[in-house]
Amino acid sequence: MKVILLQELKGKGGEGDVVDVAPGFANNYLLPQKLAILATKGNLKQLEQRKHNIAKREENRIADAEKMKAALEGATVKVEAKVGEEGQLFGSVTAVMVADAIKAATDLDVDKRRLELGHAIKTAGEHEVVYGIYRDIKVSVKLLVGNVDEPAEAKVVEVEETVEVVEETEAPAEAAETATEE
Repeated sequence: MKVILLQELKGKGGEGDVVDVAPGFANNYLLPQKLAILATKGNLKQLEQRKHNIAKREENRIADAEKMKAALEGATVKVEAKVGEEGQLFGSVTAVMVADAIKAATDLDVDKRRLELGHAIKTAGEHEVVYGIYRDIKVSVKLLVGNVDEPAEAKVVEVEETVEVVEETEAPAEAAETATEE
């Protein structure tokens, strides 16, 4: 079934493209969501008249994407997460966390669905994340994953104190047992 896309659709095309899709995809998703219209003679004629406007919008989108690419290029973003022994994370870094970190660092809104993590980030350190800004315009962002709880020494002290308290409570009990046995 031939349809005319009304906006960019990943993997299919951009606004104004005439594409051939499965009838079920068109009838159940594209048409109800108003992402496309049927490619009838009348709609194709209207498309020809709108081509100039579509080309202008496309130029503006590409220019905006290039500006965003220039702003993000070479950027380093830090995400804080709980890190266990040997640099393993408790959980993993998600696309939402990366998008929030980019927003905080550069004040640019990024779409979490366009972030390409590649694989689950489950270790602390430096990672590369690719952000697909618009169609073929992509930028690579350096991601530093660090520890939230830097003052880990305080926890160690608490554990040692707890161990000492346990030892003190056991010592008098052993002395009492020894005294009763004699």
